Amino acid sequence: MSRDQDIQLEKDRARYGLLAVVVSNLAIAGVAVFGVWRLNGNESVIIGVLTAAFTAVSSMTTAYLGIKAVSNTAKSIAAANATPPAAPPAETPTTPPTQRTP
Repeated sequence: MSRDQDIQLEKDRARYGLLAVVVSNLAIAGVAVFGVWRLNGNESVIIGVLTAAFTAVSSMTTAYLGIKAVSNTAKSIAAANATPPAAPPAETPTTPPTQRTP
């Protein structure tokens, strides 16, 4: 694969991964709203539904961002290790210090 294909593939992965997270979060929020609407004011159950929905949304989002961060870090480390090291500077010959006589 060429460098441009790698970049495009990474952009597609990020775009569709984020889309999956957003759609999942919207689905969870929709189910939570529907559940709260159907409960007709039973506060203890509403609190449980909202807590579960908030936990699911935050877990999904945190997992995506964590995996993305680790992936980006690993990719940058691999890219840094793939570049050949620069040639060491040429050593200049050193002359021993001259002996002083008192």
